[in-house]
Amino acid sequence: MNEHDTVLNHYLAEMRSVGIQSDPIRFRRNIERIGFLMAYEVSKTLAYTDNGIATPLGTAQVRMADEKIVVGSILRAGLPMHNGILDAFDHAENCFISAYRKSDKNGQLTIHVEYAASPSLTGKILLLGDPMLATGGSMELTYNALKRFGQPKHVHIMSIIGSREGVSYLQSKLAGEPVTLWIAAVDPKLNANKYIVPGLGDAGDLAFGTKL
Repeated sequence: MNEHDTVLNHYLAEMRSVGIQSDPIRFRRNIERIGFLMAYEVSKTLAYTDNGIATPLGTAQVRMADEKIVVGSILRAGLPMHNGILDAFDHAENCFISAYRKSDKNGQLTIHVEYAASPSLTGKILLLGDPMLATGGSMELTYNALKRFGQPKHVHIMSIIGSREGVSYLQSKLAGEPVTLWIAAVDPKLNANKYIVPGLGDAGDLAFGTKL
């Protein structure tokens, strides 16, 4: 993970700010913008070939990505990020998966994956986005659940904020897998409820409203 300052910092600052994040439209828009910028960075890693493009005055040689792309997201917080990534890869196929955390009466946290819709992933580049990487458990389950749709050529896991614990967990669990992890900011810890601190709160609730 390389660190450098960009305009992304401003979008992330607004997402964290309690005075600004109360505007759900702006919150969603900032997720979209960060998703686009991260997709742009991912695009630098793809394979490109020369293509002849007919213009009104001749033929231009343009180098274009020679990869089949699938954009995936974890419902529901991942939807705005999904849209931002699609702005960069507007010809991509799409997949969606549901994963949620549930606490039992003893406070024990479990993660459930219930729904997945995806094209074949075999030989393709999968961009899998979720704004918050807390424990890493949801992303690990999502990654494994999508394997039944085929083996991607490479998977780019993209999150806006991750915890050190979650990043370390994924690096351990997915060691040896064809995976690159992209994180805009890594925060130091999780609280007792497994929320990232300082984080920004519940991204799904901020984007789409509170749920029962």
